[in-house]
Amino acid sequence: MVDTTMKDTDTPIPDVRPESSRLYQTRWVVIPITALALLLVANQVFLLRIAGFQLPSTGFYYALIGMFFSVLFLTFPMRVADDRQVPLHDWIFAAIALATGGYFASISGDIINRGWDFEAPIAPTLAALALFLLILEGLRRTGGMVLFCICLIFAVFPIFADLMPGLLWGSQYTPRETLSAFVMGSGAIVGVPVQVVSELVIGYLLFGAALTVTGGGQFFMDFASALLGRARGGPAKVSIISSGLFGSLSGSVVSNVISTGAFTIPTMKRCGYPAHYAGAVEACASTGGSIMPPVMGAAGFIMASFLNVPYSTVVSAAILPAVLFYAALLLQVDAYAARNGLSGLPEEDLPDLSATLRTGWPHLVGVLMLVGLILFAHMERSAPFFSAGFMLAIAILRNPGETWGMFAKVLVETGRSSAYLYGILAGIGLIVGSLSITGVGSAVSRELVFAAGDNLYLLLVFGALTSFVLGMGMTASACYIFLAIILGPALTQQGLDVVASHLFILYWGMLSYITPPVALAAVVAAGIAGSGNLRTGLKAMRLGSVLFILPFAFVLNPALILRGGLWEVLQSIGTAGIAIWLIACAFEGYLHFVGRLPSLPRIIVGAAGLSLLIPEAHTDLLGLALLVAVIGYGLVMRRRRASAQ
Repeated sequence: MVDTTMKDTDTPIPDVRPESSRLYQTRWVVIPITALALLLVANQVFLLRIAGFQLPSTGFYYALIGMFFSVLFLTFPMRVADDRQVPLHDWIFAAIALATGGYFASISGDIINRGWDFEAPIAPTLAALALFLLILEGLRRTGGMVLFCICLIFAVFPIFADLMPGLLWGSQYTPRETLSAFVMGSGAIVGVPVQVVSELVIGYLLFGAALTVTGGGQFFMDFASALLGRARGGPAKVSIISSGLFGSLSGSVVSNVISTGAFTIPTMKRCGYPAHYAGAVEACASTGGSIMPPVMGAAGFIMASFLNVPYSTVVSAAILPAVLFYAALLLQVDAYAARNGLSGLPEEDLPDLSATLRTGWPHLVGVLMLVGLILFAHMERSAPFFSAGFMLAIAILRNPGETWGMFAKVLVETGRSSAYLYGILAGIGLIVGSLSITGVGSAVSRELVFAAGDNLYLLLVFGALTSFVLGMGMTASACYIFLAIILGPALTQQGLDVVASHLFILYWGMLSYITPPVALAAVVAAGIAGSGNLRTGLKAMRLGSVLFILPFAFVLNPALILRGGLWEVLQSIGTAGIAIWLIACAFEGYLHFVGRLPSLPRIIVGAAGLSLLIPEAHTDLLGLALLVAVIGYGLVMRRRRASAQ
């Protein structure tokens, strides 16, 4: 078993295998609660009005908080020692969460109509205190101590805001007013993060669970192996493609490393890749899944909500940078294989492509259905339900005897992943609410612009470092939400494209997954590979270095996120593609059509790649000139070696 508890930044989702006694004990509660929650979500999304019933939006959010927090306390232990059994206090916490969520759902109309978000009667206030404490404990269990402490500081901040110096000064609230604003206001616990999860993300969690339970992970692995397994360095390419495909749909970096890495890392090692290199490849490929459409985890949907644009806008903007990142990974592992003489897998070890498609076509159709409904029908809310329903229907027709087992597994998977997200994002709502009610969020944004002195590049560097540091202590979604409030307005005030600015924040917030000292994805991959954590993390940082460069490239040149004229976009795609190829070859010391690169040509090739990424005509010409010079040098040296032989 891989140890994923080394860092507090990304608490792993609990084990769902049959031997996990905690989930086995609670499945009879988790399954019906999750089924009821999904029925409630479907009732809202499709406007079914079952039995004439439909909750108001705020009541809907409270109901789901109560249900999934009850699941959270039954599936996420208070202590590691509780992982194999459910103590009495967790049953009590689950019951209180369910009761308080139902209570606030029933009085949601009074909360709005009577202004209880400012001052409420004693009964709602006591219930708010109970829910507030439960949310903090749920956050600690899912997000870890670092995120818990950050949110706790912001939770008490409004009480002392008038005592803070400088830009931290804000409107002061009494403890009771703070509690009412957090729990019964529309901008905190039931603010944008929880709203997005409730109205959009739960459907995609259901889709991911259906994909997993019906064998989608194995299909993508076999599909990638059949396509690329025989190629030079094939196992590494299979890892990149399969992890990218599966990760783009699951949205979870750590679980992606564990599920796909258990197969890909040993296969890469057998092919000749060193253990630390194999672990780094898997870590980078799984991390990239959180920026690859169509799902992109919860952060993509939250971004669309913050920007008030259709999710398809975020998807279309994110697709090219994600493709460039995966192209860089593929080019690097290919160059490494070429330089070290590594081959692909034997033909007899590879699955047959036609057989793979015959058995796995429902997964392919399900994914294409999801993408089509999002991009062309703009059915972001209902698309995952149709796709999940299609895959489950085919799986049941093929194995009717497994119907109950499949439904039970899908409900458990959806329940636990939803509980995890609610635990994180309801806690993050405390940060959002604190910055909103005190007015500090807008003040900090103005001060950032002032401190940078209208220097765009200084502001970008400051924003990148801030995102990276916060990403060490927060999940990618939590980091994005916080910085979208603080840093997003500052970037857009400088005239930067608003979508590019928010993607910039998202990219830098998730870089900590592959960058020491945290490098959580690399740590998990190192455990599977049997290599050192630091060595694997440093190699992952180098393999994924394009992720450090791309955000600056597309925020300064929005054509790289397909925002601009057709010719401008095509030109940017061409130069960026060549740039990524050159940077990848420079890192590995091998240039296609030339061969191994000595130190000086290697540096020149890297400089040519960086020049082509800068959106200026003269830098493009410089990059192309350097490329021609290196290729000319390589061809001359090849002829000399041939003549000498």
